Amino acid sequence: MNALIEARGLWKVFRGGDERPLEVLRGVDVDVHRGEVLAVVGASGAGKSTLLHLLGALDRASSGDVWLDGSRYADLDAIALAELRNRKLGFVFQFHHLLREFSALENVMMPLRIAGAGEREARSRAEEVLSVVGLAGRMTHWPAELSGGEQQRCAVARALVHDPSLVLADEPSGNLDHANADRLHELFFRLAREYETAVVVVTHNRQLAGRADRIQWLEDGRLTAVSSVDAIP
Repeated sequence: MNALIEARGLWKVFRGGDERPLEVLRGVDVDVHRGEVLAVVGASGAGKSTLLHLLGALDRASSGDVWLDGSRYADLDAIALAELRNRKLGFVFQFHHLLREFSALENVMMPLRIAGAGEREARSRAEEVLSVVGLAGRMTHWPAELSGGEQQRCAVARALVHDPSLVLADEPSGNLDHANADRLHELFFRLAREYETAVVVVTHNRQLAGRADRIQWLEDGRLTAVSSVDAIP
């Protein structure tokens, strides 16, 4: 079975203030299939977020290639990459980044409206996804009126509203209490099972990593497979 997203030989080098090269990623290879949850773990500063940015076409690798559903990022210009992100990728970050002057429903409608969907179509789809994440009764509330867990579930709904092939999540439960974190984790696995969405999640949460289909450890710029959560260094 072909992977939904494939990365080969990813290097990412930054230049410090003294112009010395800082190698954050060193020849990383990644494959993720439809319906699979991959957890990427590692120490703070190991380059996990950088890896997500490369997989999500938010940044360019210094060398190496990424393919999503057969499209090679290096062959796409900025406009084509933006279209690919809008159509096939969903992003969930540690901070929800909801727009406070818009309701939960309006926040979730926004990606569809930006993509050119009509008001009725965007509203119907947003209502559907908000119901899936358990916010059917909170759609008209402002972000400030939602709990932390509800805000993060709203952010997940926004990431899912355009039915992405791949969801990239960066410490999505890092600011949540245990109960809300558990609800959010269950949502990711339900998403993968029911919609065959591929999920790559960067996390320090061992419980979340332990439920993933695969775990990979990022250290010194390289990814290695981890057999179980107990084997995480």
